[in-house]
Amino acid sequence: MKKDIENKLIDKNTKPTSMRILVYDFLSTQDAALSLSEVENHFDNADRTTIYRTLKTFEEKGIVHSIQENTTTKYKLCDDGCDEKTHKDWHLHFYCKICRQTTCREDISFPENVQTSFRIDEIRLFAKGICENCLESLQ
Repeated sequence: MKKDIENKLIDKNTKPTSMRILVYDFLSTQDAALSLSEVENHFDNADRTTIYRTLKTFEEKGIVHSIQENTTTKYKLCDDGCDEKTHKDWHLHFYCKICRQTTCREDISFPENVQTSFRIDEIRLFAKGICENCLESLQ
């Protein structure tokens, strides 16, 4: 597993340091996007600045995409198709008002091959509501 992560980081022109491997491994097990504080809470003795720099490096290299949620930035691993120049993050980000989790809903997306006379570099699709799990528990 560690070797797979090292290879993924190297493929994204990112040096596979111990912290980067740990953060990548942790993010790969998460279904929801996480804030800096949530990632930091997972690592007992890690320096907040190191985790922040790791997440920012991952974002710059196309390893994670950031989701702006009110005043908080959350991070989620990108698909393999993202790189330093292009994040293919054209899907809906959904925030559940009950469980307070932000998830990527790739089944709802903006088509990437739209023909325009201009270049689209980034699209941010964000919705708030109640996720299917919380809806079930309400009934």
